[in-house]
Amino acid sequence: MAPHSSFADRVLGWFDHAGRKDLPWQQDINPYRVWISEIMLQQTQVKTVIPYFERFMREFPTVTALAAAPQDQVLHLWTGLGYYARARNLHRAAAVICEQYDGQFPDSVEGLCELPGIGRSTAGAILSIAQGRRAVILDGNVKRVLARHRAVAGWPGQAAVHQRLWEIAGEYTPQQRCADYTQAMMDLGATLCTRSAPDCERCPVKADCLASACGEQLDYPGKKPRKVLAVKTTAFLMARAANGDIWLERRPASGIWGGLWCFPEIEMPDDSVNWCLDHWGEAPGEVTVWDTFRHTFSHYHLDILPVEISLGSTPAGIMEGKDQLWYNSRRPPQIGLAAPVAKLLAKLA
Repeated sequence: MAPHSSFADRVLGWFDHAGRKDLPWQQDINPYRVWISEIMLQQTQVKTVIPYFERFMREFPTVTALAAAPQDQVLHLWTGLGYYARARNLHRAAAVICEQYDGQFPDSVEGLCELPGIGRSTAGAILSIAQGRRAVILDGNVKRVLARHRAVAGWPGQAAVHQRLWEIAGEYTPQQRCADYTQAMMDLGATLCTRSAPDCERCPVKADCLASACGEQLDYPGKKPRKVLAVKTTAFLMARAANGDIWLERRPASGIWGGLWCFPEIEMPDDSVNWCLDHWGEAPGEVTVWDTFRHTFSHYHLDILPVEISLGSTPAGIMEGKDQLWYNSRRPPQIGLAAPVAKLLAKLA
């Protein structure tokens, strides 16, 4: 096997002529922009993230602006990206940075990891890309490159496999050009060493890649043990007022769609009448049951039955509360919506 230093040299050489250098977060680099991009890129592809990142930067150009924003506004800009705990943690961490660090990011991996939602790899990316410090990263793309290059068997979610990949990442990370190396490794996994169709012929480290030598690229990294997802069911009560506004309620801070706005949930379509009587003292007019559709989370499927009801009164007769509102689709408020709720509101409009 070639010396470890040559691994970094080859990766950097490839990055100089083939790496991506025009992504929005690669411009005007600072810890804040790197942090936002790294959090958005977790579980999400670059092409999906780009418009979200650009909108987010327009609304919250600094960590101070993010900390001062209402959570609803942050979640509104996150609607559609999924994994909403990321957005809530961003907002919480921004407040900590402003309140405890005078608006400056901690300058160590340990300090960054104390912030909500920042792990070791994200901390390493912030330090290396924004400050040029030698810091190790191990995101999903890098895990795949290293697992194949050194034929590290097993699923990276297993502690021993994860630790071994961190060791290799540390061995390969150079002392110089740390920002470029960090970006290069993420690029290598995203563009060449892809999950299902690796382009080994163009890979700069193919010469000593153990998986490639054996033709076993797709065997690494090991797959997460499959499990059958449970199926849960619910019904969404979509109450429409006489003026067309739709009733929404804020979800609890913890649990699925935490802090987002959603339709009330009922057990069965017939429950809609009693729900309206209990909450508003009037029965609905027309009740329309829509087709069931499925929304899948990482750990279960949720089959949703939308039930549309029409009310004879207008919002003026039914009071809003802190965690309740009438949603005006003609002038939609800036609030965070669960993805299936946003789709249903679009259909209702």
